[in-house]
Amino acid sequence: MRVAILGPTYPHRGGIAHYTTLLARTLAKRHELHLVSFNRLYPGFLFPGATQFDRSGEALLPPVPPEPLLDSVNPLSWLRAGGRLRALAPDILVVPWWHPFFGPSVGTAARRARRGAGKPARIFLCHNVSPHEATPLDRALTSYGLGAADAFLVHARSEVARLSPFSRGRPVRVHPHPSYEVFSERAMTRDEARAALGVRGRAILFFGYVRPYKGLADLLEALKLARRGAWDEVWIVGEFYEPKERYAELLGDPALRDRVHLVDRYVPNEEVSRYFAAADLVALPYREATGSGIAQVAFGAGAPVVATRTGGLEEVVEDGVSGLLVEPGNPPALARAIERFFDENLAATLREGVARARSRFTWDALADALESLAAECGR
Repeated sequence: MRVAILGPTYPHRGGIAHYTTLLARTLAKRHELHLVSFNRLYPGFLFPGATQFDRSGEALLPPVPPEPLLDSVNPLSWLRAGGRLRALAPDILVVPWWHPFFGPSVGTAARRARRGAGKPARIFLCHNVSPHEATPLDRALTSYGLGAADAFLVHARSEVARLSPFSRGRPVRVHPHPSYEVFSERAMTRDEARAALGVRGRAILFFGYVRPYKGLADLLEALKLARRGAWDEVWIVGEFYEPKERYAELLGDPALRDRVHLVDRYVPNEEVSRYFAAADLVALPYREATGSGIAQVAFGAGAPVVATRTGGLEEVVEDGVSGLLVEPGNPPALARAIERFFDENLAATLREGVARARSRFTWDALADALESLAAECGR
């Protein structure tokens, strides 16, 4: 079959671009693949980070050269991208969806991609049906964008209900987010990683963009509440997408002072694995979530997690098997889970559980699900 993906990939950075690239690598092994990508994702004034482009020394490169045709704020580019997709005439068009801001651009391009005989099967792969921090315009933008789909794939059962007002009877498939083992293919050993970073004790890792919904404040409160001898250091690694000053009081608390390591920057690909290799436990204290790419980076590295029972996290993390689960927004419960992890020496047991769970989270299984969903659409 001929398959096209309309979404961000290298040289853009971040989880969605990495996901699109790894999916493309898998689909290219099975089908004739085409990538229509963005030449501009966000206008500068809407992007809180330092750069939208991947400066990694070891970039994740797509299997075929992408065609960077889509500009999120240029309607002429939406028509051009759609026209190019129409000319390619794929059997399946996969469209990553993660924010209503892109509704006009991808919605228009996907509509224009439709060619005779109902081709292609337009599958919107929804990372988030609706954004974590919503605005009044979101519903209209989401309705227009998702209105271009023939079917949907989501990564959490909780997203099916969120999708219901927009799916209008079209097929919906739930399939777990695959693991990012690619970051650990040439990983340092645990001892090498800890030596490189200077980690000396029982270490907890919080990784990724810092945004309110990710619950960093709850983690810091939990670490204050935990018995002082229960843990030694916490690493907060990732670019702050909110003012760091909001955390100044917590970070300055005597219970945390000198035990917190801040790495306030986007981490290039070649450095990712060392943080996960060095950590004893990866913390995902999300207040709400659809899923987590960070959980799948952790699982790809073989690292256990402590996570909240929210969204897709409780569908991915098996409590007491591959991680520990607590209620969201509950620092005392999170503190008890951290104490339990170290007091009961659960690292080896949970790492074994992570290894056993890997077969659930393969990219080939996701490709199978997309092909099956396209067949359900009659393609």
